[in-house]
Amino acid sequence: MEEFYTYRLSNGIRGIHRRTKSGVARCALAINAGSRDELASEHGIAHFAEHGFFKGTEHRKAHQVNCRLENRGGELNAYTTKEDTTIHATVLREDFRKAAELISDVVFHSTFPDNELNKEREVILDEINTYRDSPMDNIYDTFEDMLFEGSELGHNILGTPRDLRRIDSRAIHRFTERTHTTDQMVFASIGNISERRIVELAEQYFGGYKTTSRQYQRVAPSPYQPFDKSLNRHTHQAHCIIGSRAYGLNEKKRLPFSLLTNILGGPSANSRLNVNVREKQGLTYNIEASYTAYCDCGIAVIYFSSDHENSARCREIIASEIKQLQATRLTTRQLAQAKRQFIAQMAISTEGSENYMLGVGKSLLAHGEVDTLEEVYRKIDAVSASEILETANEVWAAPSALLYR
Repeated sequence: MEEFYTYRLSNGIRGIHRRTKSGVARCALAINAGSRDELASEHGIAHFAEHGFFKGTEHRKAHQVNCRLENRGGELNAYTTKEDTTIHATVLREDFRKAAELISDVVFHSTFPDNELNKEREVILDEINTYRDSPMDNIYDTFEDMLFEGSELGHNILGTPRDLRRIDSRAIHRFTERTHTTDQMVFASIGNISERRIVELAEQYFGGYKTTSRQYQRVAPSPYQPFDKSLNRHTHQAHCIIGSRAYGLNEKKRLPFSLLTNILGGPSANSRLNVNVREKQGLTYNIEASYTAYCDCGIAVIYFSSDHENSARCREIIASEIKQLQATRLTTRQLAQAKRQFIAQMAISTEGSENYMLGVGKSLLAHGEVDTLEEVYRKIDAVSASEILETANEVWAAPSALLYR
């Protein structure tokens, strides 16, 4: 059975390690703070702070941060979501100590110099414009903003040009001091390093900082009214999202609904939407269903692009597929096949050790524990057809829609 070694430092930072035989080692510091933790005057600051981690510390200039691991063939990277910020590194095993030290330095000693932030602001503005030029990316953000309008989840992670102009070094320091607390951090690692050595390094580079704790609570989104809106974006194709709020990370129905989403529009060519909209009708090149769970709610969406004259027909077929899943239980054979496919996809995805490490780190951050793959597989096997039917009727009872034309 696959096992993880978990531990907790005296300042509240938690750790999780998996020992492997690989000569490559990876580590990450996951922080339970993202764009939903921003104040109304701070939109875009979580993502800006992530960029700022690379712009200089009390010990290093920006170019020294960027070259510390890269000169040895390694990599330092980071990303921000609505609920977390993660800084991660990939190196050869013998350079693991350097990676842990560098992550500690950028998280706890970044100075966020204004001269560097002014340059990085232009980089993020270009990132915003890149998303605006991509209808597929842009419609996801717009739809989620509408679905969570009025809540902390209802604004873009990147912020707007106006938002970014208000952010300076002092603002980022205030944000990180409020949100990047030790009780909301997990140090995840994977590689051919002993558990004893991992704890020694974690204590050395992360254990010496004072204990801090979160002094605020996230507010769950208020109820919303379903909508069906069309926006004129003068796109060559129609782009459409159909979706609804769904289950949060700690809800038991999350797993049956994940299985349902995979059946409906997962990555496999035999998903129901791919078969009936693309293969049988030839109406679209790209159609997919996805589900994102947050700590207290979630979002389920179906996306497709098509010729403008085909968008209505695509929506009819999608509605029909949803109704079928709401009205008819999967047969024993269909359910067994869906479970087998889902488990195999999960097993294959974990072959990439970086994604696996990031996943277990986030799981420990969100749940306080991590299931082994075998435990996850057992939970999938225990899902019943009735549970899948129930989630289809609950989540897809009154979906909203957004069309770009």
